[in-house]
Amino acid sequence: MLRGLDISDMLIIDRLELAFQPGLNVLTGETGAGKSILLDSLGFVLGWRGRADLVRQGADHGEVTAWFDLPEGHPAHGVLEEAGLPGGDELILRRINTADGRKTAWVNDRRCSGEVLRALSETLLELHGQHDDRGLLNPRGHRTILDEFAGLETQKSKVRKTWSTMGKARKTLAAAEDAMQAIRDEEEFLRHAVAELGALAPLPGEEADLDTKRRMMQGAERIREDIVRAYQTLGQDGAEASMGNAIRWLDGVADKAEGHLEAPIGALNRAMVELDEAMEGIVACIDTLSFNPADLEDTEERLFAIRAMARKHDVQADDLAALTDTLTKKLAALDAGDADLADLRIALQDAEAGYAQAADALTAMRQKQGAKLDKAVTSELAPLKMERAVFTTEVTAETPGPDGQDAVAFCVATNPGAPSGPLNKIASGGELSRFLLALKVCLTGGQAGLTMIFDEIDRGVGGATADAVGRRLAALAEDGQVLVVTHSPQVAALGAHHWRVEKSVAKGMTTSRVVPLDQDERVDEIARMLAGDTITDEARGAAKALLG
Repeated sequence: MLRGLDISDMLIIDRLELAFQPGLNVLTGETGAGKSILLDSLGFVLGWRGRADLVRQGADHGEVTAWFDLPEGHPAHGVLEEAGLPGGDELILRRINTADGRKTAWVNDRRCSGEVLRALSETLLELHGQHDDRGLLNPRGHRTILDEFAGLETQKSKVRKTWSTMGKARKTLAAAEDAMQAIRDEEEFLRHAVAELGALAPLPGEEADLDTKRRMMQGAERIREDIVRAYQTLGQDGAEASMGNAIRWLDGVADKAEGHLEAPIGALNRAMVELDEAMEGIVACIDTLSFNPADLEDTEERLFAIRAMARKHDVQADDLAALTDTLTKKLAALDAGDADLADLRIALQDAEAGYAQAADALTAMRQKQGAKLDKAVTSELAPLKMERAVFTTEVTAETPGPDGQDAVAFCVATNPGAPSGPLNKIASGGELSRFLLALKVCLTGGQAGLTMIFDEIDRGVGGATADAVGRRLAALAEDGQVLVVTHSPQVAALGAHHWRVEKSVAKGMTTSRVVPLDQDERVDEIARMLAGDTITDEARGAAKALLG
C-alpha cells in the first residue's frame, strides 16, 4: 500500500509531500493544475519510462521518494531477495534525475537499477486510464488477465513443462539426425579406416618399444663381440679360475698364518659371488643381443607402419588405439542409427501428444472461465448504467507456445444488435471507462491490500453514471487502496480522503501544490466542480447533498 510521496524540483513542483491512506483517495483540481505531474513523478520513482524533461527549470536535479507498507507474503519480498536488496515491513524507493538526464535510484538506501524498480512496481500498484496500454487495453495481455482471473497457474505450469519436454525432444532428434548425416557423409572413410586400423591393431606405447628394440638390434653386432670377449676373460679360463686357485692356496695355509688370512679369504669369497652375478648379467645380455636378422626387418616394418598411420590421421602414435576406438564407435552408431532415430521420433511424438493434451485442457478451461468472466463483468455493467452492453471473452486458436495455443481478446457490443469488436476500438471514452472499471472490479476480487490508480477514468460520464462509477470505485477500495484523479464531483464526493491540486504564479515562477481538504473545504471544492469559478449557495447545497 502506498503510504507517502515526496517530490522535489520536478516540473512545476518545488517541494511536495503527500501521505496517502487506505480506501478511496481522490485528487481534484482545475485542468493544468498539475495532477498529471503527480502521476509522472510516481511513475518516475517506480522506474516507468516516460517523459525525459522532468527536472524543474533552474534546478540541478529532481528527486522523488515513495514509501510503501510491505506486509508479510507480499510478492515484492521475492523481487528484493532476488536482487539482493534489504527487505522489511516498509519499502522506500528514491530516485534522482539530474538536469543532464542522468538517473540514480535507491531501494531501502541501497543503489539499484531501473529494471529492479520496474519489477517492484509490478507488485506494488496498477495504473489504469482511458489510454492505458499497459494492461486492460492491450490485447496482448488479455490472456494473462483471464488466466489470473481463473487461477490457471497449475494448468499453465503443466503446459510449460510439456512444451519444454517437446522442445528438448525436438532438439535431441535434430542433433541426432545431424550427427547421423555427418557420419553418413564419412561412412566410406570410416569403414576403410576402421578396417585398416583394426588390421594394424596398434597398442599404446608400442612405437617407443619398437624404436628401442630396433636401435638395440642395429647396434648389437658392434658390441656383442666385446661382450663375449669380456665373458671369456672372466670365465673358467680367466679371472674366475685365477680367483678360485687363489682361494684354494690361501685356504691351505690359513691355519698356519695365525688368522691373518681370514679377511683376505672372506673378501675373495664375496668377490666370487659378485663375479658370478656379473657373469650371469653378461650371459643375459649376450642372449638378448642374439637375434635373427629377420627380426630387425619385421621390427622396422611394424615401426614404420605405425608411424605412417599416425601421420595419415594426424595424431600421435600412442593415440592410434584411442582413434581406433572412436572411429569404431562412430561406425557402430551408424549401423545402429536408424533404430536410435526411430526411438527418438517416437519420443517426440509422445511429447507432442502430451503437449497437445495439456494445451487442449488449458483451452477448455480458458473457454469455461471466459464465460464466467463475461457473466461477472455483465453483472458489474448494470450498476454503471450499461445494462444493455455485452462483454465477451473470445478464445481463438493461435500458434502454439509455452503458454498454450490460444489467443484471448476482450470484445464488447455497446448496444443490442450492435457489432462486437475489440474493447479499445468499439467503446467510446465514457463507455470505455466503465468497461475498464467493471472488468477491474471482477479481476481484483479477493486481492486485499491492492493499490490501484485511476487516471480520469470517469472522463466523459456525469450525473447518475458518474455516481455509479464513484460507488464502484469506493467498493473497489474497501479491501485496498484506490487513488483517483477525477473531474467528476460525484466521484470526488465518495472519496474517503480528498486532496486538491493547485497552481500558482509568484515572481514569474509557476508552481503546483497539493492541499488536503477538510469537510468544509471539500464542500467548496465539490461546489467549484459543479458550478465553475463562481461558487453559489446552490452549488454548496448540491455539494453537501453529494457528500451526504
